Amino acid sequence: MLKITLFFFFLFFYSVLSNQISNLEHKALLDLRSSLHITAKNWPRKSNPCTNWTGIHCNNDKVVGIKLTGLRRIHKGNMSPQFSVDSLANFTHLTSFNSSGFVLSGPIPDWFGQKLTQLKQLDLSSSSILGSLPSSLGSLSNLDFMSLFNNSITGTVPLELGKLSSLRVLDLSWNSFTGEIPSSVSDIKNLSVLDLSSNFLSGQIPVEFGSFLRLKLLNLSNNSLSSYIPSEILNLSELVELDLGYNYLSGSLPEGLLRMRNLSKLLVGNNELDGALSSNLFTSNDSVLVYINLSWNRFEGKVPDGLWSLSDHLRVLDISGNNFTGVVSNSTYFSVTGASYNLSNNLFYGNVTFDVRSFQSIDLSKNYFQGLAPDKSGVRVMDNCFTGLLNQRSLDDCSKFYADRGLGFVDGGIQTPVKRASKGGHKRLFVMVGVFGGVGVLMLLALVILLFWKVCYGGNSNERGISNVSPVVEGGNNQAPVKFSRDTSGSIESFTYDQILKATSNFNETDLIKNGHTGDVFRGILEGGVTVVIKRVNVHHIEKETYKLELDLLNWTTHHRLVPFLGHCLDHENEKFLVYKYMPNGDLFNLLSRDTDLEDENGQSLDWITRLKIATGAAEGLVYLHHECNPPLVHRDVQASSILLDDKFEVRLGSLSDVCAQEGDSQNLITKFFRTTKNPEGEPAGSSFTSCSTYDVYCFGKVLLELVTGKVGVSHLDDASTKEWLEKLLPFITIREKELVSKIVDPSLIIDDDLLEEMWAVAIVAKACLHPRPSRRPEMRRVLKALENPFKVVREGSFNSIRLRNTSSRRSWSAAFLGSWNHSSQDSINASGQTSKEAGMNLKQLGRVGLSHSISSGNEHSSSCKRSSSEIFPEPQDTLDIERQDMS
Repeated sequence: MLKITLFFFFLFFYSVLSNQISNLEHKALLDLRSSLHITAKNWPRKSNPCTNWTGIHCNNDKVVGIKLTGLRRIHKGNMSPQFSVDSLANFTHLTSFNSSGFVLSGPIPDWFGQKLTQLKQLDLSSSSILGSLPSSLGSLSNLDFMSLFNNSITGTVPLELGKLSSLRVLDLSWNSFTGEIPSSVSDIKNLSVLDLSSNFLSGQIPVEFGSFLRLKLLNLSNNSLSSYIPSEILNLSELVELDLGYNYLSGSLPEGLLRMRNLSKLLVGNNELDGALSSNLFTSNDSVLVYINLSWNRFEGKVPDGLWSLSDHLRVLDISGNNFTGVVSNSTYFSVTGASYNLSNNLFYGNVTFDVRSFQSIDLSKNYFQGLAPDKSGVRVMDNCFTGLLNQRSLDDCSKFYADRGLGFVDGGIQTPVKRASKGGHKRLFVMVGVFGGVGVLMLLALVILLFWKVCYGGNSNERGISNVSPVVEGGNNQAPVKFSRDTSGSIESFTYDQILKATSNFNETDLIKNGHTGDVFRGILEGGVTVVIKRVNVHHIEKETYKLELDLLNWTTHHRLVPFLGHCLDHENEKFLVYKYMPNGDLFNLLSRDTDLEDENGQSLDWITRLKIATGAAEGLVYLHHECNPPLVHRDVQASSILLDDKFEVRLGSLSDVCAQEGDSQNLITKFFRTTKNPEGEPAGSSFTSCSTYDVYCFGKVLLELVTGKVGVSHLDDASTKEWLEKLLPFITIREKELVSKIVDPSLIIDDDLLEEMWAVAIVAKACLHPRPSRRPEMRRVLKALENPFKVVREGSFNSIRLRNTSSRRSWSAAFLGSWNHSSQDSINASGQTSKEAGMNLKQLGRVGLSHSISSGNEHSSSCKRSSSEIFPEPQDTLDIERQDMS
């Protein structure tokens, strides 16, 4: 019995000793615990690190792996997280270091590559790393996997990375790298995944990249690369995914690109590629392509039949935003079920003869298709020449298009060749043209005189040129215009100048509400005691037609989220007056200012529930302008002072004098009017900076941050101090750590855990809206969906499974708000075959200064109105399954 007891005692004693690390490594772990401020729950001081410390892995009494992901810090560590890992230098046998999602604010130390020579896996993704990349990392000759995804690393890509001969996965995406891609990267012959997307890299794609014989994924999207696509890319025989989208690449597609035997995804959208697609691009019977994006380039001519013939396995095809033309091929080419095609914004014409019922979705909008429109949900048909539908092109536009191609067009879809007039018929033709032309000129002259008389002599306000235009809602082929009732009874009233003077007590300064950039705003009381708001517009201080534009808009649109318009006074020669319903709670700017006024003891702070209600209401108003008006409109002055609140804190959008039609929409009367105005910075209203809805989204993101933080004036100013404030604030907003948000919330708010979670979600939405690339910002309808269900943003797996990074045509940031799209297949594959980028990654750090892509610089690219195909089509799961199978 004694022998058995001694045996088990020695066995236990040996097992304990065998898991004990050296004193040097034990002290180093304690130092690391102290410098990173890890909680005792994760790393208890008096226990064995090899067996009881979360994320510590040992082998033969040596620490070989450290994983900080998911560990929690004490309060002090959360207040000022730093890259304090000097004690790592003592772990000479360390093969894996993972801090993904664990904030290590600061630069990577130079000794990393000199001391950790045994390192095989280095994952510092989403760790808030700053500074440049040390060249010493090129000394990690054993490194197999390196991910620095989603940080704020600057500078150039070090040439020394080409020495990492064992590296299989290199992910430097979503940083701020600049300069050219070093050709030395091609020396990494074992590389299977190379992701340099979402940086600011420039220059050409190195021709040496053709030597990557084992490369399966190449992602260079969302940079500033230029020149042509090198034909050497065709040498990448193992390539599964190629993403070059959102650059400035020009020239044509290399012949044979689509015949690469393993290529399943090709994404070159949003570049400057041009020319006709060669039929030789699509001659392979062995193609495994399931996803093609050629959108928003300058391709032209007919689409080769070979491309249509890929439909037996092609799941997503996006060729929108080009100059493709011709009749779309017969239905025999469209045999796949559940595919998503986008043919919009091209020059396709003829009848739709193919069967659309097999498609999951198909976008035919903004072409010249004629005849009967397909009757199926999921088919977009606006801006064509279809018969009997709303939102189609004009008869003149359609007739001219078909005539230019030698075809006749009859409103009804009958397409016949144009017959040439016989010699004997020329005289009759000229006579008829002369007669009808003369009559037309006389009628046009009479119409101009009539309009001039109405404008100059004060015709009824309901008879303006655009008053009969009704806002419509897309989504149905036969929907009638949706009209919104005003919340004031009766028609628009015309006031006299004496009535205006009396209502404002001769514009008494005590009744002045604010000085707006288009006029002074006064509180007034009409006869009968009705309180109103009166804007006095001095026609000598603004553009001549500005007040008429606002009049036209208010008479045209009557949505319940826009400020109610009661009437006007146009009698005075030098001053015009617009009368609105009075908003008892003023505007959001004044409410938030009151909350921060410490001397106002009677003022009640705006609670979070009300703030979220205000955010949702403002989003509804912008969704109406962006998505429900025809043409779509842009507000251009979204800030806290533009958000008015009635007695129940219901939102009414004001400051409508800068509204204009979105860039790229048909130039109807209201567009022509609005194009004459200028924005407050002096930019023409038609400029890409302000005439895209993404500008409104960016400004709305700043409003959301005001609601979360209580910081007043952020949405109004765009100066250096505001930029600096944003740079310091945004790193506290991540999808992983709710506690970080608690450091930036308005201290006047009393919140519990649920409310903090809502604020966390709204902050994430705000950060998405502030993305420096306009094309990466969510649409307002996606923002509204997220604000209506904020818990889905941070709680439900359907949302957290969505990657919040949005690379070229893969995922829009708005996809996160839908919660229905799949993982991006560009997730790097680590040594064990698992993805290293876990669901729910941190949002991209936005603290960038002086970058040409920054919205705050006031100079957006003209492509900011472009939308990636993934904002229109979901990516089928089959695509990802096929890719992962190939890559394994």
